[in-house]
Amino acid sequence: MGNNSVEDEEANAVMEVNRDRLNLMHQKISDAPKLLTKAAANSSCCIFKVPQRFIDINGKSYQPHIVSIGPYHHGEAHLRMIEEHKWRYLGSLLSRTQNEGVDLELLLKAIQPLEMKARERYSQVIHLGSDEFVEMMVLDGCFIIELFRKVGNVVEFEVDDPIVTMAWIIPFFYRDLLRLENQIPFFVLQCLFDITRMTGEESGCSLSKLALDFFNYALQRPDHIIARHDHLKAKHLLDLVRSSFIDFEQGQPLCVDTSTPMIHSVSKLRRAGIRLRQGNPADSFLVVKFKNGVIEMPTVTIDDTMSSFLLNCVAFEQCHNGSSKHFTTYATLLDCLVNTFKDVEYLCDCNIIENYFGTDSEVARFINDLGKEVAFDIERCYLSRLFSDVHNYYKNSWHVQWASFKYTYFNTPWSFISALVALIILLLTVAQTFYTIYGTYKK
Repeated sequence: MGNNSVEDEEANAVMEVNRDRLNLMHQKISDAPKLLTKAAANSSCCIFKVPQRFIDINGKSYQPHIVSIGPYHHGEAHLRMIEEHKWRYLGSLLSRTQNEGVDLELLLKAIQPLEMKARERYSQVIHLGSDEFVEMMVLDGCFIIELFRKVGNVVEFEVDDPIVTMAWIIPFFYRDLLRLENQIPFFVLQCLFDITRMTGEESGCSLSKLALDFFNYALQRPDHIIARHDHLKAKHLLDLVRSSFIDFEQGQPLCVDTSTPMIHSVSKLRRAGIRLRQGNPADSFLVVKFKNGVIEMPTVTIDDTMSSFLLNCVAFEQCHNGSSKHFTTYATLLDCLVNTFKDVEYLCDCNIIENYFGTDSEVARFINDLGKEVAFDIERCYLSRLFSDVHNYYKNSWHVQWASFKYTYFNTPWSFISALVALIILLLTVAQTFYTIYGTYKK
C-alpha cells in the first residue's frame, strides 16, 4: 500500500507539471504579438522597427544619433542633449502663440483624440501611458515644426542657439529626421502646425513645403520638383521626402517574362555596346531611361545623408504594405550595375554618380549592401520594361560581337595604334605575297 501511495503522489505531481505547462502554452496562444502586431499588415501602419537582417548588413544607419522622435528610441541616454532643447523650442513656440490663445493645454487636448490613430501607425506595441504618449507627440511634433520654421526663416533663431551656431548639429538632424524608426505620423505634425499658425501665416508655406525646403539643403533637387509636391500627402517625413523623388507616371509595370534575368554590370554592358550617360539634370535620379543602346541616368549624389536616406527608404518599402517600390527598384538597378570600384569609377566619369562618400571601393560596397537581402519583383517594378529591353539588346549577338571588337581594339589610343599597325603589316604582307605570286606567274 505504501508503494502505491508514493506512485500516486508522483503521478499527481507529473500531472500538475503538465497542467502548468499546458496553461503556459494556452497563455502564449492567447497573447497578441507585441514585437510585430497584426496592425503591421495594414497599409495604415507605416512606422516600423527595421528587420535585424538589414541592421546586420548596414549597422546603425536606421537608429537616431542625436535626436529621438517618436516612441522607439524615446528616453535613450545618448539622446538626452537634444531632448533638453526640445523643451526650449516648445517654450519658444508657446511664447508666440499664447497671446492668441494657443497654450500647452490646448495642444494636448488637440492631440488627445488622435492618440489611438497614432498608436496604430506603429508596428510594435507602445508601452507608454496615454498622458506620456500624448506629451511625447506634442513635444516632438512642436520641436520639428519650430525647427522647420526657423530654418525656413518664418521665425528667427535665437542669437545664442547652439543648434544653429554649432555647425555639426543640423547635418545630423537631416539624417535623424529621415530614419524609419524615428518618425511620428504626419497627421500629428499637420494638426500641430495648423493650430500654431500665427495670424498672417495662413497664406504662407505649407508644412510639406517647409519640410521639403529643410531637407533640400542636404538632398539637392531642382525647385520645380519641390513645388510639384507642395501639397503631397504623406504618412510621415520619410515618406514625404521619398515620395517627392518619385514620378508616379513613369514606367508603369510591364508583365515581362519571369525568366528575364537582372541586367549585367557596367563593364559587361559596355563590352556589349550598351553605353551609359547622364540623364536630364531636371529629373529625379529615379527617372532612368533606355533607348538605342543607351541607359540615361540623372546624377545622384552619394554622401552621408543620401546614403542614410536611401537605406531607410528601401527599409520602409520592404516593410510597408501598399507602398510603391521605386527605391527598392533603383537600389537593385545600382546593385546590378556595380560589381567593382571600376564600375563606380566609370559612373562617376559619366556624371551619373557624384561621390562625396569615400573611395570608389567604399561606394561600390555601399551599393552592394543597399541591394542585399532585398525582396524584389522584376515583373511589378517601375523599371520592368527597361530591364527587359536592356536584356534583349544584350542578347543580340551582332551588337555584342561588334561592340566587343570596338572595345578590344579601339577603347584606348594605344590599342587603336596597335590595331592600326597590325592592319598595315597585314596589308603589306598580303601585297608582298600578291606581287610574288603575280611575278612568278608572269615568268
